[in-house]
This record gives sequence, C-alpha cells and structure tokens, in this order.
Amino acid sequence: MSEILTPGTILRERYQIIDLVGQGGMGAIYKAEDDRLVGRLCAIKEVIPNPSATKAYQEQSQVAFQREASVLARLDHINLPKVSDFFSVNERDYLVMDFVPGQDLREIIENTRYKNSFILEEDVLTWAEQLLDALAYLHQQDPPVLHRDIKPSNIKLTPNGIIKLVDFGLVKLLATDDDKTVTILQGRATVQYAPLEQIGGDSGHADGRADVYSLAATLYHLLTNDPPPDAKTRYIKDKKQAPLTIQSINSSVSTNTEKAIIHALGLHPEERPDDVVVFKQELFNEPLLPFNNGQADTNSWRGVFWRNRILLISVVLLFVFSVGLTLAY
Repeated sequence: MSEILTPGTILRERYQIIDLVGQGGMGAIYKAEDDRLVGRLCAIKEVIPNPSATKAYQEQSQVAFQREASVLARLDHINLPKVSDFFSVNERDYLVMDFVPGQDLREIIENTRYKNSFILEEDVLTWAEQLLDALAYLHQQDPPVLHRDIKPSNIKLTPNGIIKLVDFGLVKLLATDDDKTVTILQGRATVQYAPLEQIGGDSGHADGRADVYSLAATLYHLLTNDPPPDAKTRYIKDKKQAPLTIQSINSSVSTNTEKAIIHALGLHPEERPDDVVVFKQELFNEPLLPFNNGQADTNSWRGVFWRNRILLISVVLLFVFSVGLTLAY
C-alpha cells in the first residue's frame, strides 16, 4: 500500500490536504482547501505510477497524463465536476476537481435497504436523465470521451438535488480513426457494472455502449438494492439461467423501465441501444430528440427545429394573427 498524504500537507504551494476520501491500488482521492481561494474546497485525485514499470514507460505515462488531463479540464457540464488544475509531484500525478458535497448513491442504496424498502422509480429516473445528459455530452466530444467506471459509489446526489458523476478514474479518449483507446487515468472497472468488452470476455473494443451497460447496471442496482449478476458470469451460464428481471424483485417498477434497462444490459454491444441517446428514448418512452449538454443535435432536422423553436413558434403565431386580422376586415 502506498504512503498516503497526511492532513496539512501542501501540494504545489497551494492545495492543503484536509482528509483522505478514498484509496485504491492506483492512488487516492483527497479533500483539500485551495489556499489561493480561501474557503474553496476541492477534490484531488492522486495517480501513482506502477512501480514495476520501466522508467521509460513511467515517463511516457506522465506525458500522456498531462496531455489527456487537459481534455478533462476543457469539459464543462452541470452533472460533471469541473477539473481546474493538474500537475505532477515526485513522480505522482494529481488532478484537481470541484469537491462535490452530498451522499453517493451507494450510501442511499444501503440506507434504503436497511429500511427494507426501495428507492422510488421516479427518483431513479430523475437521476438517470441527468446522467444520460452528462454521458451524451462526453460521448459527443471530439474525440469522444468514455467514462468506463459508472457505478453508484461514483455518483453523488448534491444537497440541491443535482446528480454529479464524480470519478474520472477510468475516463478514456476514444480514437476516431481506429479501434484503439487511450487511458487517461489508469485503474480498473468494477466487475458488477462492467460489460464483457471491458473485462476480457468480448473481442470487441469498448465504445459508448460500454457506458450504456454500466449505467443500466447502476439503475438496476438502484431499483432492486442489488447489482445484476456480472457479465462474465452471465456469459458463462448463458441460457442456463433465468432471464434478468426487475419486477420480480421490485414489483412497483414499470414495465417500460424494466424493458429499457434489460435491453441496455445486453451481453454484447450490438444487443444494446446504439448509444445513450437511444437508451434515453427507450427509458422514457419518448420521441428521439438528440441532445448535447441540454441542446439539440445540430446535425439533424430535429436539431434545427429545436434550436429555432422560439422563432418558428413566433412566425406561426404572427401568421395566425395576420389571418385573423384579414378575416376580421
């Protein structure tokens, strides 16, 4: 286990460590105060290089971290913490983000389970809508950005009701000219929420449908108090086990919600919705309106209509008004 930073440690003559938030094999996350902006709290993710890697590989990884962390710093979405700084100290890399207050969804699940109850479907769908919007924003970057570690403990519900996808531990850039991906911050996906293509059970490379699977597994957990069987176990058992179900565990869940989530939990990418936009349409049983950070897609007639809806409505109202005046005279 690597040595953790103690409270009071100051990084880059600016960030004073307050407490350890979490720790894993690849590093840790700390709560810190920004001494240049008094009162501002931030979360600092520490990435520790693999000690068994060669010096050349570690240097290459650090260069990649600096380059790819700059991509995260450009992201700006209400459901993602803002990355404000990144740097390296003593061969360790650090990513500075907004500190997000509130409970993570894992804690909410455990509290609900303790009460022998279930989270309301209405609440889960409200959170799902925000997460889908954030993922659509990430996937529509150039190049697309995959999160790759969506799970309840990486999602926070803030006191004002806003959902935040807080951990960029496995965000990846998806190259558009071939089937390779470039890891931004190294780590491992959590098996209960990872699709086959992320855990070695599928020959295909990961694309946006991997995040669709992980989000669906998270929604399944929120509605049933337990994660679904992991993809590898399901793949090995295949047709020998009963099909996945939500309503048999939580009868209050609607048929449409169950159907959409089970579809998104398809073992292979081609068995899932094509992207998060399609998943949103299925989950909410609504007409497909592409979206990007709360705005319609500019590459379709639906997007053109959405962006100019106020003008078009005004024109229609003026036309009706003119016809009314003509008839009146």
